[in-house]
Amino acid sequence: MTDTTLRAAEVLKGHRESIDRLDAILVYTLGERFKHTQAVGRLKAEHDLPPSDPAREEQQIARLTDLANRADLDPEFAKKFLNFIIQEVIQHHKQHQS
Repeated sequence: MTDTTLRAAEVLKGHRESIDRLDAILVYTLGERFKHTQAVGRLKAEHDLPPSDPAREEQQIARLTDLANRADLDPEFAKKFLNFIIQEVIQHHKQHQS
């Protein structure tokens, strides 16, 4: 291997290590988020509240779009990601109401 190839391999290794750490942060963060949304689901079920809150969802999408723009992340990707999470949360809330 050339010196350039070795340097590239080291840089690649560093990027991959960072990606692995960030993936762990994302998984633990989502786990923590779902603990709170599950508590919200139980609370809604106890008080016979609807599993979804369209006004809140719209606010969250607008907030996330703004955050994505500031973080130099594609806002459409951020919206899709949040919509996926919201659908999962609503499913959990519906399970609590069954």
